[in-house]
Amino acid sequence: MKNLSSLDELRAALRRFAAARDWEQFHTPKNLAMALSVEAAELLEQFQWLTPEQSKRLDAQHRRAVEEEIADVLLYLTRLADVLEVDALAAARRKMRINARKYPVRRAKGNARKYTEL
Repeated sequence: MKNLSSLDELRAALRRFAAARDWEQFHTPKNLAMALSVEAAELLEQFQWLTPEQSKRLDAQHRRAVEEEIADVLLYLTRLADVLEVDALAAARRKMRINARKYPVRRAKGNARKYTEL
């Protein structure tokens, strides 16, 4: 597969990949959301039982497994956004603006509390 340099290129490549295999019939929002959840759990599994310090210092094999799970999450999320015709980058920009209002620096800096607890 050629080098992909943008989310649009990734989305188009995934669309072609699914079409070539006649998988559009299975790529419903429900199925894609479920698959995304499974892949996110597999990513989480890579860190299960590690200390916070160990999670920062992965050996090469473990890091490769984490990279593959991150890729799976990105691929399913990108495909879900495409099927639902959601501009993921625009949605992310909107959400960042919302989060900036919920978590102003002066109140949120240095703590991990939810905005309702600030």
